[in-house]
Amino acid sequence: MRRGPSNSGCEDEDKVFALKCNTLPPEIMSWFTKMGQAYWPSQETFEAAKKCVCFLVPDGYHGSVNKNIEWRITPNLIERLLMFSLNIVQIKCLVVLKIIKTQEFVKYIPHEKCKFTTFYCKTALFFTLERTPPTVWTKNRLIECIVRCLQTILEFLNQGECPHFIVEGVDLFNGKLCRQCQLSLERAIRRMIQDDMHVLFHLQIDDLGQRLMALPQKVRPYPGDDVNAAVCGKLARDMFNQYLEQVTDVGHRLCNNEEAELCIDLDKNITMLKNLEINVAATRYHKNVIKFWLKSLTSIKATVTSSRSIQFGQPPPQDIWQLYGQSLNTDVASSKLKLASMHYCRGELRRAESILSEVEFDLDDSVQSLCGCGRELKYDKLYKAFCEYTVQNYSHEQLTKKLAFCVVFLGEERFCAPPFLWCEMYRAVCDDIDQMHVTERHWMDWAEVDARPFLLYMQYLTYRGLKVRHRQLEAFHRLKDILTLQDKVNQLYHWETVLNMFGHCCELEGDVHQALESYNASLSIILRNNAANWHKQRLELMLNTV
Repeated sequence: MRRGPSNSGCEDEDKVFALKCNTLPPEIMSWFTKMGQAYWPSQETFEAAKKCVCFLVPDGYHGSVNKNIEWRITPNLIERLLMFSLNIVQIKCLVVLKIIKTQEFVKYIPHEKCKFTTFYCKTALFFTLERTPPTVWTKNRLIECIVRCLQTILEFLNQGECPHFIVEGVDLFNGKLCRQCQLSLERAIRRMIQDDMHVLFHLQIDDLGQRLMALPQKVRPYPGDDVNAAVCGKLARDMFNQYLEQVTDVGHRLCNNEEAELCIDLDKNITMLKNLEINVAATRYHKNVIKFWLKSLTSIKATVTSSRSIQFGQPPPQDIWQLYGQSLNTDVASSKLKLASMHYCRGELRRAESILSEVEFDLDDSVQSLCGCGRELKYDKLYKAFCEYTVQNYSHEQLTKKLAFCVVFLGEERFCAPPFLWCEMYRAVCDDIDQMHVTERHWMDWAEVDARPFLLYMQYLTYRGLKVRHRQLEAFHRLKDILTLQDKVNQLYHWETVLNMFGHCCELEGDVHQALESYNASLSIILRNNAANWHKQRLELMLNTV
């Protein structure tokens, strides 16, 4: 089988006929002249390279009429020496580049005859090593090193030429990668870098997407640590966002069924996931997805079961606490808040207070809010503390301690939600729902709210019931702060719902006019399919009656 100068009879061998050069050609000698001031290779490797010989191999120049009788120079022994001089971080960087090439670059090369070869990745690494200080090539800066190599590839693509690292005057793109494919690939790589290397999350080979985030605790700050932390933080957050979107889709399909069949379907799905977890050989990524789905569906089952017992005035089933115990660590807040809400709806205010205090303690500034609703934040700020935590403590179990998902109540869970939120499940007025995009309709029958403001709303209601006035007012003012401080507002996925909850608190405080202002503010964000329409009409009717 023939590939370039290789001519072998099987897939496992490369046989190349070559002629040894007695002296180094001028094209090779010029490399030794220019390498004096570079960061890499080391002087020791450099001196050893001078003793290597070169070869001529039968491989003609692309497009030449005489290519069948032409030969080219190959400094393969020098290249071999350079490869053996790489440290483990540099080798990992090359491996990641090759995986990106195999899995991603091929998508942006439209011509079948064109290809981006592994040799290009190695060449980019060599040029990057040449101009990058050795202090950069450390384990905790691996992602930054990958980005630097991609930026080198961008330079090659932008100038339309990939120079050989050693042999002068050679364009490695010639005959291998046309200009159209170069430009297509250039645009793709720019998007990858601008997207904070989100592409790394999709590298499924050897669970690489997750392993790249398993970086060690930093010993001292280096330039670029912030970049590394930001990328890891974004990867972690986006991974769980995808989990949430998948669970949202599952919840939507389940709740399209008749109410009587919901628990049966939940049991079937939970049993299926348990069997997959035990019996199927899956990657670590897929195992984590299965565990997350299991916890999420178990949480839904626990709340649906509790909701039905509250609806019919029955005590909770004996196995309900086991279900809650299996599902409380989906994240740091949402499942616990639903449990607290269930206790509140049963009138068990002390139990609700205890759980709310626990959630309040865990919800520090390093906790990142997430939602599977598909909305994007106005200002998508990644908390620095969360990013640093991700770099130092990556694992699914550890990350759930620093993530707060939005709290979702399905229609079948409504009796575990404060009655005021029931209006969120019937938010459409007249033809509102016809104005909504089809992808948004699945949550029309749900109540969904950010974890932090829901915590404060539940504290306000609970302390009101317990007649602890100073704590009730504290929760009220903290909820108001979330809506008035721009940095906090920018971190809300469901700003309009938070305004509705605050309006309800204002009503309970006896300030009807401020409540009406809050509902109007909510409608200024989302006019249609907003429960504020109901609340506003109710208050205006009450004011007109008075």
